[in-house]
Amino acid sequence: MMASPNRIAETFKSLAAKEEKALIPYIMAGDPSLADTEALVLALEQAGADLIELGVPFSDPIADGPVIQKAAERALLSGTSLRRILGTVKTLRTKTQIPIILMTYYNTIMAMGEETFCQDAVAAGVDGVIVPDMPPEEADILHKATQANGPCLIYLLAPTSTADRKTEVIRRTQGFIYYVSITGITGAKLQGLPDIEKNVRALKKKAKKPIAVGFGIATPDDARRMAAFADAVIVGSALVKIIAKYQQDPDLVKHVKTFTRQLKNAI
Repeated sequence: MMASPNRIAETFKSLAAKEEKALIPYIMAGDPSLADTEALVLALEQAGADLIELGVPFSDPIADGPVIQKAAERALLSGTSLRRILGTVKTLRTKTQIPIILMTYYNTIMAMGEETFCQDAVAAGVDGVIVPDMPPEEADILHKATQANGPCLIYLLAPTSTADRKTEVIRRTQGFIYYVSITGITGAKLQGLPDIEKNVRALKKKAKKPIAVGFGIATPDDARRMAAFADAVIVGSALVKIIAKYQQDPDLVKHVKTFTRQLKNAI
């Protein structure tokens, strides 16, 4: 059975009671090293992050733009693997209870085996998993494994999603719905805010789960505008750029904390 109480649900419930929106920063695990990832997760929490998304590096990340692709390359070069990431999460669980979500491509899970992955992820303290290259109609094996063992399987919806796909995602998703604000790759420029708002508000009428919006949110102002109608704001490439810029700087953690605090203050 899924670990209970689920940290994702508890966090959204707590934020809703305070009429707050969630900030979900994304960083690539292992960029520039897993020791840095551990320090960065703790810093993100201190700066106001409510949930954390950890990218699992993959050699062919089709949903990701050049910023996150390069971060995946750096992470792979530093020897990062899914097993080692789970070890880092396990270590983090001695220091923090912030919800941790893995964003990973399906090949990485298949290589470990769906049931083994789910059991080991929950044992390490992972709360959720997002698989950007796995549509719901092809998710039965992983869906059953997460139903039996956890973690929460979080599905994505895009502006181009059909009515049937929306219905299926609303029915299946656990934790929250990840709404992709743009048709494109991570790091692309945010545009068409009125359409995003219209789509998210329409989804909220049908879905009982929170809706988090990601892709293209690069500034505190972007985050503020998105938080006006979404339950959570996901920021990835903008943070990964900071990590890339300051990866050799002893003040790396300080720079990440400053930007994260600005994002949280904005929402």
